[in-house]
Amino acid sequence: MKRFADLTEQEVLALAITNEEEDSRIYRGFAEGLRARYPKTAALFDAMADEEVRHRSWLFDLYRQKFGDFIPLIRRQDVKGFVRHKPVWLVKPLGLDEVRKYAETMEYETARFYRRAADSSRDVATRQLLLKLAEAEDKHESLAEQLEGELLTTDARAAEDATARRVFVLQYVQPGLAGLMDGSVSTLAPLFAAAFATHDTWATFLVGLAASIGAGISMGFAEALSDDGSLTGRGSPWLRGGVCGLMTTVGGLGHTLPYLIPHFFTATAVAFAVVILELAAISYIRWKYMDTPFLSATFQVVLGGVLVFLAGILIGSA
Repeated sequence: MKRFADLTEQEVLALAITNEEEDSRIYRGFAEGLRARYPKTAALFDAMADEEVRHRSWLFDLYRQKFGDFIPLIRRQDVKGFVRHKPVWLVKPLGLDEVRKYAETMEYETARFYRRAADSSRDVATRQLLLKLAEAEDKHESLAEQLEGELLTTDARAAEDATARRVFVLQYVQPGLAGLMDGSVSTLAPLFAAAFATHDTWATFLVGLAASIGAGISMGFAEALSDDGSLTGRGSPWLRGGVCGLMTTVGGLGHTLPYLIPHFFTATAVAFAVVILELAAISYIRWKYMDTPFLSATFQVVLGGVLVFLAGILIGSA
């Protein structure tokens, strides 16, 4: 691997050409990944990819005038200290905001690369050339803003943002909420039954821990196997299953951990307070993301939680 400071003028230009080629493919990958859900943004990245191809041709013409037709293969990963990009364009589905920010970072970093190369160059002609390349990258960023204004109208952006919100709800909020509700509510009965049956905080903690982990595993697999996401657009089944299973376990552990307190009545009081916070959080999430009126969501969740809570106490006290 070669240091950036050791690159020759020819190698810097060859690296710039490779950079433009890769950026064009990255933008094309963004366009393909976004086309189904966000056609306007996909059109934006198609235009950006075409612009990178045109600048690559311009760079190659300049290179050929100075060094001929042969271009050595020099890539980002061959140079120490050069900008490196995570392959986010290979991730499906692509996130809208993440992709936009990623593109802005690409343009900024590439322009910075050209300016650093110009600062370290001792040849006047090479320095001028590199500064021209930096200005070209700045124009790329301006072009992105211009194209975004032309293609992403207020209505188009609002529609795509609404789609992004629906995707987020389908892939993360719904399975997470289902897990949190199951973990917070279904584990109440065995936990408090064990608590009032034994008055032993450590035994109660072990019951709650087993119930939480068991429910998390069960809910995770149930969510993953219920829908592969190919028709519903709910994304990777294993991602949803992981979110659901994790939130189920978290929901159960919330009111289980207080039983690490050795004093029974103190532990039970803290666990009861945690249950109230859990039910309030569930009500808030249902109101914010599921368009459920807050009072209605609170009543439904609290009613279910109270019934399960009472069932656990009655069974444990029998």
